[in-house]
Amino acid sequence: MKALWNRFTSFLSHLLSPARDEEKKPISLRYYFFWVSALILAGALIFSSLFSSVITYFFGEVIELSIYWYAILLGIIAGVITLIFVSKVVARPIVALNEAMKKVAAGDFTPKLDSHSSGIHEIRESYESFNRMTKELASTEILQTDFVSNVSHEFKTPINAIEGYTMLLEDTVVSDEQSEYVEKILYNTKRLSELVGSILLLSKLENKGIQNRFEFFCLDEQIRKAIVSLEHKWTVKNIEFDADMETIVYRGNEALLYHVFANLIDNAIKFNRENGKITVRLTQNENTVVFAVSDEGPGVGENAKHHIFDKFYQANNSHSGEGNGLGLALVKRIVDIHNGKVSVENNEDGIGCTFTVTLPK
Repeated sequence: MKALWNRFTSFLSHLLSPARDEEKKPISLRYYFFWVSALILAGALIFSSLFSSVITYFFGEVIELSIYWYAILLGIIAGVITLIFVSKVVARPIVALNEAMKKVAAGDFTPKLDSHSSGIHEIRESYESFNRMTKELASTEILQTDFVSNVSHEFKTPINAIEGYTMLLEDTVVSDEQSEYVEKILYNTKRLSELVGSILLLSKLENKGIQNRFEFFCLDEQIRKAIVSLEHKWTVKNIEFDADMETIVYRGNEALLYHVFANLIDNAIKFNRENGKITVRLTQNENTVVFAVSDEGPGVGENAKHHIFDKFYQANNSHSGEGNGLGLALVKRIVDIHNGKVSVENNEDGIGCTFTVTLPK
């Protein structure tokens, strides 16, 4: 009874408060119709009582109770039938449209609504407009995906050729100036090659072009391999590693998860200070595996936290180093494939930040 009263008071607050109140919590359309019908019935009951009292007072006519209650019962039955009809004809199509729009917002353009399922003209038009919208969005998405995949793939051949011929030039240079030019060409072709590779991988992940081959492998050993593979970077900055990892056998896509750990550790190295420290932790409980990597860099701004996993987004302090803004987007997509979560928070001491990956077991 208390819950029913709370819903009634919530409905009244929606009905009486300003429509532009953004903090107002919305209620279900079905509940809205229910309370509207209930108020109409209550109003009819009050009006009938007043009407009966007025007739009795002024004209001395007494309305028989049985007829009176029959009228109330008939009104209740009519109200229930009206509620069911309105819910089916109006509320249900709107709910279906809302669910389809949620899928579109999540990037799924396959939902299609049957415009002939409703006899209301406005709902039919809304369904037809929705279907046209999803069709156009799907076409645009396919065109964009094909363009990105094809162009990125075509880039790889000339980039590899440039890199190969430049490596041959390393043995034939005759001056320090020429050697410097060759090194710069190699450096930038490698960066461009990494960018193209990241674009292709992200495109395949977003369009399910990679099969989710999940298998058991040693997670802590994979992270150690990622740290060792980046040794040439952290030794130059004289960075110390503090790694404490439990032995964990995990079932997932080993090749894709390597990208996650290698990218996060690489970021920690890139943004860390000279002679700094990187802390790596790997723990597990009954339901999850948690990987965390902390650095002693400048940290992450509040605005950057909301966009740091977006494609091609780079915080201001990242432009000074190498990067293309796709690494963390790849991390987010791969973690999503494993139904996990990735987040970033600045450290409590105000020095550096911590990236945390939580994977379900």
